[in-house]
Amino acid sequence: MRALDELIKVVSDLENDYVAKWKGEGKKVVGYVCSYLPEEILYAADILPYRITGQGCDDTSLADTYLARVNCTFARCCLENALTGRLDFLDGAVFLNGCDHIRRAFDNWEAHEKTRPFMYILPVPHVLSKEAGDWFLEEVAGFKQSVENHFGIRISDERLSEAVAIYNETRRLVRRLYDLQAGENPPIKGAQMLKVLSAATRMPKDRFNQVLTDLLEEAAKAESPGDGRIRLLVAGSMMDDLELVENVEDLGAVVVADTLCTGSRSYWDQTDEGRDPLEALADRYFRHVPCPRMYGQYRQRFAFVKEQADRANVDGVILEQIKFCDLHGTDNALLKRDLEKQNIPTLELERQYGTLADAGRVRTRVQAFLERIRR
Repeated sequence: MRALDELIKVVSDLENDYVAKWKGEGKKVVGYVCSYLPEEILYAADILPYRITGQGCDDTSLADTYLARVNCTFARCCLENALTGRLDFLDGAVFLNGCDHIRRAFDNWEAHEKTRPFMYILPVPHVLSKEAGDWFLEEVAGFKQSVENHFGIRISDERLSEAVAIYNETRRLVRRLYDLQAGENPPIKGAQMLKVLSAATRMPKDRFNQVLTDLLEEAAKAESPGDGRIRLLVAGSMMDDLELVENVEDLGAVVVADTLCTGSRSYWDQTDEGRDPLEALADRYFRHVPCPRMYGQYRQRFAFVKEQADRANVDGVILEQIKFCDLHGTDNALLKRDLEKQNIPTLELERQYGTLADAGRVRTRVQAFLERIRR
């Protein structure tokens, strides 16, 4: 499938052709971490939002100088990529207070940054309430103002509404791809699906929408790679490194659903296009399917996992967590308990990020889990 090949190529390297073309036109690229960032604000400013990744990091010796070994390997790989210059194509970086690990990565990157002065932290409350929502709206408005001041631009409501419409179209198209994957004959592998979604965070959304539309047409005619395979859902920590999913599918399964922040949780909810665009954005991002950082929302998270498992008719669930990720570690223990009560076989799996992963041990545990399901 040509459209699939184009999107997979986007994530084959950190600085892809779309980024190079964007910068060649004299425009800015700003990196971000976390699905709680209203990307549309950057896009409306003609700035390309780029989701920061630890891709390509096979050693964290420099980052380990500043972050302890008890910081997760995703945070350390992101810092390693920043300090070694692999992210020098970025004109700024926006982090959120998702967890202490990623916040410390930002602090150390900012302390060493000399040539990229736009380094920004967007606070997100940990409790869903009207008061917290009002606070988040103030923070989002402050972020918009900072972008305008730093880059010398004005983000009009009209431009913001246009960006909202483009991003909503992305979500509608992604939902259609998830519908195909949830069907009896998923057209692409789970690892390919997640690469498509990673591409969405590293290229202009209007172009992504065009290519994804082509992919949907091609996928509707494609033969399924998942016939007779065990159908799985993957949930848990940040996963833009796909060695685990590729190993799972090499062992005779197919990942047909997920509840990852780089997957369905980022695309399931729309922004209300009938409201003031800034207020609608703040509300959508604050109240979209919550991650474990949001206190008191476990039941909502469990309901979403169960919903995705049921709609894709999965045979089992893999709950992965990057080592030292306390938020997902706690959540996964609860999810495993409650999913098993629903007679859904569940594997709770601790791993390392990216090429630092202990692939042999993980593969053995997945293989045993698949044998359990087959019995």
